[in-house]
Amino acid sequence: MAIIQSNEFVSPGICKMTVAFTGAVLPGQFFMLRAWDKDPLLSRPISVHDYEDGKLTFLYQVVGKGTEILSCLKAQSEVTLQGPLGNGFPQIVGDLCVVGGGIGIAPLYYLMKDYKKKNPHGNCRVYLGFRDSSYCVESFNAIADEVNLNIGGIITDQLKVAASEVVVTCGPEVMMKSVAKVTPAENQVYVSMEAHMACGIGACLGCTCATKYGNKKVCQDGPVFLSGEVFYV
Repeated sequence: MAIIQSNEFVSPGICKMTVAFTGAVLPGQFFMLRAWDKDPLLSRPISVHDYEDGKLTFLYQVVGKGTEILSCLKAQSEVTLQGPLGNGFPQIVGDLCVVGGGIGIAPLYYLMKDYKKKNPHGNCRVYLGFRDSSYCVESFNAIADEVNLNIGGIITDQLKVAASEVVVTCGPEVMMKSVAKVTPAENQVYVSMEAHMACGIGACLGCTCATKYGNKKVCQDGPVFLSGEVFYV
């Protein structure tokens, strides 16, 4: 169990929850959350948005019964956490270019903050795309060397990747495929995949995805993959 410190809407349908947590958490990892007994049956996988000084933050979209219950929790309420789970983002060597779409921006903030801490002289650029309204952009502005924002359009239309940059992207699959397509072939592109999960630990096979090297589990082998591994056709 973890104690909720804050839980509030930052945009219509988008909530940010901070809980007390102590342990090692890597950028790109996720937790399984639940605050109910039997209904709904499954916990909800939510990626880590930030972690610092014993405060673990989740940015999530309210899309069903589980996340609706989570969004109604108040400070000092309890929530059950299972995690951290999955493989996080790799240590970035060189400059970083981040591309996020919608709620896919959630795991990218902690990645960028960790990158700037370990690479104080590295260059970090970010592209953020939203369907109709933006959220948490001020947090990215405080860290990135350059922020590109698009609301209601296609963020990849603006994307320009330098030869020295490692690219990390999270968001709708069509967007991530487009990022990989427009990025020079010599650049590494890492994608954070989303999938329906039942257990979060690789036992149920519910989040299996096809890869260049056979079927893999998003929860256990991912959620971070090289783009060429999952977008190989």
